[in-house]
Amino acid sequence: MKAKTQLRVAVVQATPVIFDLKKSLQKTIALIHECSKQNAELILFPESFIPAYPRGLAFGAIVGRRTDEGRELWQRYHDNSVLVPGPETLAIGEAAKSANAFAAIGITERDKINGSLYCTLLYFSPSGKLIGKHRKLKPTGTERVIWGEGDGKTLTTFDTGYAKVGGLICWENYMPEARLAMYRKGVQIYLAPTADARESWQSTLKHIAMEGRCFVLGCNQFVKKADYPSDLIPLIEDEPEVMSNGGSVIVSPMGEVISGPTWGEEKILLADLDLTEVTRARMDFDVTGHYARPDVFKFDIPDQPETIIVDSNPQEN
Repeated sequence: MKAKTQLRVAVVQATPVIFDLKKSLQKTIALIHECSKQNAELILFPESFIPAYPRGLAFGAIVGRRTDEGRELWQRYHDNSVLVPGPETLAIGEAAKSANAFAAIGITERDKINGSLYCTLLYFSPSGKLIGKHRKLKPTGTERVIWGEGDGKTLTTFDTGYAKVGGLICWENYMPEARLAMYRKGVQIYLAPTADARESWQSTLKHIAMEGRCFVLGCNQFVKKADYPSDLIPLIEDEPEVMSNGGSVIVSPMGEVISGPTWGEEKILLADLDLTEVTRARMDFDVTGHYARPDVFKFDIPDQPETIIVDSNPQEN
């Protein structure tokens, strides 16, 4: 069987319906269908797209004290977060199946046993199955008030038959060991959903592409203050009118920008990837191959799972 060498990918820079699980889910499904119309075979959404990255909100957390109002806001965020698996994941899976596409989406996950929240990246196969998830290893700063920590059991890649796909969430990408874990899994299409809209983030994504000799898909939300529910706007009055300016981008294994970065709007970035570029890029630098020194450096990840074989793939070219 001839190996697939061309792949159309879509990076969805969009605004969720903030703190509204039902409407954010509806928008997600509509966007998957829109990507399908553009013949996308792999679709990426931003970090915590459902029910939104809660930028600007403090949840009443002060060192040594939490407020009742903050607890009530956290309850609202909790109630609009996603059970995995659950009815929302079934609906997203059906949309991925209809699109015949591999889909990855950032959510806030509500653990059905302990009730905690996690910043999670979900993966769906073209057959519509939820094939895996990754929980953010280390929330940053005040994120730790709302999200728990993931572990190495969700640090893996997915063998789609045409490429190995995997990723890290936002500032996990600044953890050298986490990146190396992905490289050791042979990642070829590296997903980097984020909430970071700084210009410096673009340099981070280019560095990862060149370090891992992989395609990098960076995906962020575009959010304005006016997009927040009206009753929450007084809580973010000191924030700028544009809360997150985007900056989604697609980068080649040699660090060249293929599409984007896109700023200041909702937009679906599309790119046709030549998967053979990964092999050529690794001729002179292969971070876990001929450029590695396992005789000098020792690296182990307890309980890291094996690469997951995806059950169904997009049609071959």
